[in-house]
Amino acid sequence: MSFFKKKKTEKLYAPCTGKVTPISDVNDPVFSQKMLGDGFAVIPDDYLIYAPLAGKITTIFPTKHAINIKSKTGIDYLIHIGLDTVELKGEPFTILVEENQHVTTTEPLVKVDFDKIVACEKDPTVIVAFIEQAQISEITVQDKTVDHGEVCGEIKRT
Repeated sequence: MSFFKKKKTEKLYAPCTGKVTPISDVNDPVFSQKMLGDGFAVIPDDYLIYAPLAGKITTIFPTKHAINIKSKTGIDYLIHIGLDTVELKGEPFTILVEENQHVTTTEPLVKVDFDKIVACEKDPTVIVAFIEQAQISEITVQDKTVDHGEVCGEIKRT
């Protein structure tokens, strides 16, 4: 009875409004070479960041530039806001959630002053990395401009 089995493919929702790109295009070898896992990126056009998969906040970094989430189906992922933004010591970020909070794809997690990030000569790219590579078998994303919450790809679990 296959209709009782859990679906292995899940839709990915855009974490912010902007241009979706493959993680391999990110201007940082840690991400582009998938050292932290496969994923995708968005060049943001808005100041709010949302979860691409509903789940539970497991870690909010003290510098507020990154959040770890475990999806409802057990997939661990990282939302990393900007490149080298750890150096900004939390200044451009306002965290809107708490650790252990359950979140959906429709509620904002972080408000970001991207103008400040750019003024500090940092790359504002928002990266979603699936950090436990054994949990996933494939990620596909659409290389296009999206609004937050719009389907931008899918992930296949192992």
